[in-house]
Amino acid sequence: MSKIDLHLHSSFSDGSDNAEELAEIIKQNNISIFALTDHDTMIGCKEIKKYIDGKIKFIPSIELTCKEKDVKCHILGINCNSEDENIIELVKKGKFLRRIKLDKRVEYLRARHGIELTPNELKWLYTRNSVVKTHIAQILVKRNLAEDSISAMKKFLDGCKTGDTRFSGNEAIRAIKLSGGIPIWAHPLGGEGETHLNEKEFKRRYKILKSVGIEGLECFYSRYSQAEIDFLVNFAQKNNILISGGSDYHGKNKDIPIAKLNAENYDINTEQLTVLKKIL
Repeated sequence: MSKIDLHLHSSFSDGSDNAEELAEIIKQNNISIFALTDHDTMIGCKEIKKYIDGKIKFIPSIELTCKEKDVKCHILGINCNSEDENIIELVKKGKFLRRIKLDKRVEYLRARHGIELTPNELKWLYTRNSVVKTHIAQILVKRNLAEDSISAMKKFLDGCKTGDTRFSGNEAIRAIKLSGGIPIWAHPLGGEGETHLNEKEFKRRYKILKSVGIEGLECFYSRYSQAEIDFLVNFAQKNNILISGGSDYHGKNKDIPIAKLNAENYDINTEQLTVLKKIL
């Protein structure tokens, strides 16, 4: 059975695989439909097209780091046009905002923990296309200051206040729609390492995101139990919103197998992801 994965990351953001490596992994795992959703950049989407043949359906996409009112979230732009001016301008802004975060985190490591990054480490960070907290964590792991990236972030970086450096949900969703994409709330019950939301809090946050135009939910997700998936699917169906699904694969940087769309790792059918009906 062919597989689907609408939430993948490459080394153009915080994944470990470059475009060619990721394309090969996709082929080896019999994935027939996939979306590349790097954080706040679509450069990888342009690159990976070189290595994908016509037998595989590639959907150019993006994952935007957002905040709407008090709701911090990630919003997937599924099937965006990477050449659209609205996405291009938003990506430029995102790169600037990430640079501000990086400056603050580097200074926080020095002032709070006495950790001075070397010139080579700083060069590696500042020359990345879309730098995130995970990249700093990788350096700390290499220094044997933590066992893995998640523990490194919790121990050394989670206390750093970077201020309001996220896109607003409204501007992110607007840019996605203007570029021809579909805005999907990524891992809406909570992502990697986060405490999962209860029903009441999920509905409160959904109401806020719905008010600015969210069109779907990532109901199938690698860390969600069957009960959580059933809840999200039922909610989406009752509210006539789109259903998406993805693993949040990051290669070696996260312990998530590609095309794993639920905690039990069973395969799902294309028909279950109703967002595809808007694309295929």
